[in-house]
Amino acid sequence: MSESTWNRERLQRTSVALATGGISAHLGTLFGAPIERVKLILQAQQSSSQITTANQYKGIIDVLKRIPREQGVMSFWRGNMANIVRYYPTQLLNFALKDTYNNMFPKYNPQTEFGKFFGMSILSGGLAGMTALLFVYPLDLARTRMALDFGTTSDTRQFTGLWNCLSTVYKSGGIGSLYYGYAASAVGVIAYRALYFGLYDAAKQRLFSTSERPNYFKSWLVYQTVTTLATLLTYPLNTISRNLAMQAGRSDVLYTGTLDCIRKLYANGGIRSFYGGAMFSIITSVGGALMLVAYDAFKSHMANESGSKDSADKE
Repeated sequence: MSESTWNRERLQRTSVALATGGISAHLGTLFGAPIERVKLILQAQQSSSQITTANQYKGIIDVLKRIPREQGVMSFWRGNMANIVRYYPTQLLNFALKDTYNNMFPKYNPQTEFGKFFGMSILSGGLAGMTALLFVYPLDLARTRMALDFGTTSDTRQFTGLWNCLSTVYKSGGIGSLYYGYAASAVGVIAYRALYFGLYDAAKQRLFSTSERPNYFKSWLVYQTVTTLATLLTYPLNTISRNLAMQAGRSDVLYTGTLDCIRKLYANGGIRSFYGGAMFSIITSVGGALMLVAYDAFKSHMANESGSKDSADKE
C-alpha cells in the first residue's frame, strides 16, 4: 500500500470518527439536556432576576418536580440548540489549533524528557482550548441565559430562541457582553486539562505496570476517578463563569468583576454556592470516561495498523 493511499484512508477514518462522534454527541446532548438544565439552574439561579430567593429551587429533586409543573416538560430542553450548534466548531478548532500550537513550541522526547513533553502538551492543549472557546463562548453564554429563563409564557420569557438571545445581549452591551465570564471559563479549561492529564498519568504509573495492558473496566475506573476529581476541583470556576454570564443582557450591575462574583457567591451560601449541580456533572462524566476508554482502544488499533503497514513496506 502506498503512503498516499494509506494517508487517504486514515483521513477517511478520521472523518468518519468525527462524524460518528458528532452524531453520538448530538444524541447525548438531546437526552442529556434535562440534566444539563437542572445543573445550570442550581449553579446560577441566585443571579437570575426572574426568581426570588424564597422561590429558588432547593435541590435536584425540587427542580425535577417543579419545572414540568411550572414551565412544562419541554422546557427541560431550553437552550439545547446552542449546545448542538457549537459541537462541530469546537471539535474542528481544537484539532486545528492543537497542531498549530504544538508547532510553535520546542519538541521534547517523551521517553527521555517526559516532564517537558508533558508540560508542552498541557500548554498547547490549554491554549487550543482557550482559543476555541473564544470563538464559541457566545453560544455557551446563550445556553446559560436560556436555561435560566424561567418565563412560563411567550410574554414572560426573556428570549424566544438562540438568535434572539444572542442579538438581544449584543444590542444591550455590544460584543463585550457576549463574553461575560469568559476569563473564568478559560482558566477552567487549562486547569481541568492540567489536572485531568496530570492525575491520569500519575494513576497509570502507580496502578499499571509498563508491560500490563489493563482491561477496559479497570481503564474506565481510572478514567472515571480522574474525571470526577478534575471536575470537582475546577467546578467553582465553571460556577463563577455561569453566574457572570447572567450579567449579559441586563441593565443592572450584578457583579463588578470576577472577584466581586466570588465574594457575593460565598456570602450567599459559603462553599456550597460554588458546587450547585455538581453531582449531575459527575453523573454525566460517566459517558465521557467511556469515550476515553474507547479512544485508547482506537489509538491501540491505529498503532497496530501502523506497525502492520511498516512490516508490509519492509517486505
